[in-house]
Amino acid sequence: MKIIISIGLLIWTSLIGCSNCVKNEFKETESQVPYVSDVWVADNGDGTYTNPILYADYSDPDVLRVGGDYYLTASSFNCSPGLPILHSKDLVNWSIVNYALPHLNYNKIFVVPQHGKGVWAPSIKYHDGEFYIYWGDPDWGIYMVKTKNPLDQWSKPVLVKEAKGMIDPSPLWDEDGKTYLITAWAASRANVNSVLTVWEMNKEGTEIVSQGKHVFDGHDNHHTVEGPKMYKKDDYYYIFCPAGGVSTGWQLILRSKNIYGPYEQKVVMHQGNTTINGPHQGAWIETQIGESWFMHFQDKGAYGRVLHLNPVKWEDGWPMMGEDINGDGIGEPVAIHKKPDVGKKWPICTPAESDEFDNGQLGLQWQWAANQSVKWAVQLPGQNYLRLLAYPKPDASTPLWMVPNLLMQKISAPDFVATTKMKLTLEWDVWQGKKAGLTIMGNDYAYLAMSKDHKGFKLELFKGRVTDRYYAIEQLEETVYLASNEAYLRVQVNSPGICQFSYSEDGMIFKEVGLPYQAKPELWIGAKVGVFSLMEPGVRTGGYADFDWFRITK
Repeated sequence: MKIIISIGLLIWTSLIGCSNCVKNEFKETESQVPYVSDVWVADNGDGTYTNPILYADYSDPDVLRVGGDYYLTASSFNCSPGLPILHSKDLVNWSIVNYALPHLNYNKIFVVPQHGKGVWAPSIKYHDGEFYIYWGDPDWGIYMVKTKNPLDQWSKPVLVKEAKGMIDPSPLWDEDGKTYLITAWAASRANVNSVLTVWEMNKEGTEIVSQGKHVFDGHDNHHTVEGPKMYKKDDYYYIFCPAGGVSTGWQLILRSKNIYGPYEQKVVMHQGNTTINGPHQGAWIETQIGESWFMHFQDKGAYGRVLHLNPVKWEDGWPMMGEDINGDGIGEPVAIHKKPDVGKKWPICTPAESDEFDNGQLGLQWQWAANQSVKWAVQLPGQNYLRLLAYPKPDASTPLWMVPNLLMQKISAPDFVATTKMKLTLEWDVWQGKKAGLTIMGNDYAYLAMSKDHKGFKLELFKGRVTDRYYAIEQLEETVYLASNEAYLRVQVNSPGICQFSYSEDGMIFKEVGLPYQAKPELWIGAKVGVFSLMEPGVRTGGYADFDWFRITK
């Protein structure tokens, strides 16, 4: 069996519980085996990189450098675990190393999928020896978790401010000892948007202690201003913020010598003549060598919000992003560029995709559609497969769209093939109402599921169309009968998200099932690929699907 090991998993295994690691820095060891994707690698191997840095849905990214280590987090919405932690040594090569929010345990509603809700636009900071992450839940308020070691367990969520529609928090610890938080507003909950607000917090950063003051109004020239990140440099307070909308906007910079303004403003990057729409929310980072960079997302529809890295040059106190390709005085995102100077060359690596499910371990790339339950899967030491139990749907009418025990990962390239080998076991000879399989999940979705009827084991291709946030209509497109309860399931995805399912009984000859369909994003996130095992409510318990491996290839 092919062994694929993520550098993040190895580091996590070696450092978990080590709260006194020197400056929380990653150490080079000969045992680290980087995972390198077969379908998308940003590092060109010649000192340059190609955008996107991450061709995956890491929406609303924030990035932090501590010593020689870079940490990234992003929105995770309703998926669990939440708040992914990625690590890099050079801003180009990244690995998934942890999650700051193992469960969305700050609210009980997340026991079922809450599409588009949950963890929005986090900000990661380092202050006085501790890592902090703040995020906004648009329905409940501003939350915070912290830790001394980003690879270890993070604290329980603290409700910093109960509010509806307050989003996109970014803290700042000032030299005078005061602590501030800047936020934006979601019109869908707050009934206002396009303004930015600064609040004062207590010194611990656990509670807002002021009434808040608006510091910028974007209604006239910068509608939908949001996603602010606040920094201080050379006596200026800087607010980096996108405006103009996710797919059509631009990067705006505000600056003032008073945190409450008035703020000067300047547009420093837009799409211009490039094909990189947006460009949207992100983070400013300085390398240990002193270079400035900006990481932001681009909306790519079914592929989600993929991440780009752009150089930054400071001119007359303003950060100019990307390159002014068309000569209009505003930067444009780069497609290919020289890598950041971090003092040395680091190995190529990418976030994990394929998973051999070896030794009862589940890769960090996986997330559930809702707060996970220990009752959904069995993973034991020495077990070289993933066993998903046939767990009951919430209701007989529940479509796959609203099933919580979907195990999924982000799409990570424009073109790829996802293949898994599975075996369906039905106990007590109770075969009706139990199935397992492979899915591409989005606002339009499809899944290839194995089940059994009086004729024997079969594969069925279903296609679903989401009608609202909580419901979808599913239709059976094709049925194929199998010789046994084992099969290889596959979906091939080609730009711009055209999906074709197929199957094989010998692992060599694959036969197409149904017609291709166009994948679509979910609410605020891209489509995902994954596996599941479920049964109808009221059916006698007993049944499971064993997934031998899951591989992403060309």
